[in-house]
Amino acid sequence: MALTQEQIAAKNAELEAYISEQKDVGGALIPVMQKAQELFGYLSFETMQLISDRLDVPVSEIYGVATFYALFSLTPKGDYVISVCTGTACYVKGAAAVLDEVKNQLGIDSGETTKDGKFSIQDTRCLGCCGLAPVMTINNDVYGRLDPADVKDILAKY
Repeated sequence: MALTQEQIAAKNAELEAYISEQKDVGGALIPVMQKAQELFGYLSFETMQLISDRLDVPVSEIYGVATFYALFSLTPKGDYVISVCTGTACYVKGAAAVLDEVKNQLGIDSGETTKDGKFSIQDTRCLGCCGLAPVMTINNDVYGRLDPADVKDILAKY
């Protein structure tokens, strides 16, 4: 759901207050970017510009950091972020077919969000649950020993 102008202004004010606290601390860029993503769910160009202006760091540097580290997103995420592990153990046990079924059910690809903003799919190499392969998470919920036929019922819970 889109934020109202008032909500955006409040979040920007909170971010600016945080930047003021961190401005003179060495290595402030990444914590400030993390705070911005926590507030907005992703790093928009406007948010990167605000950070650039307040920290006196070029937008290109902020963009470089955002695209280097997987924890940052340049696009909004859905309410439910789906990760299907494609690490070796999961891949060998059929993760590709599970991922294909998630994409098919939602009509989106990895890195995309459904039009209603409800679901996002993100690439994941290892979730650390190799004994449950293949594994999928939806936010903090873990689903293991999956078969593509399980996907529809799991998504229906959300």
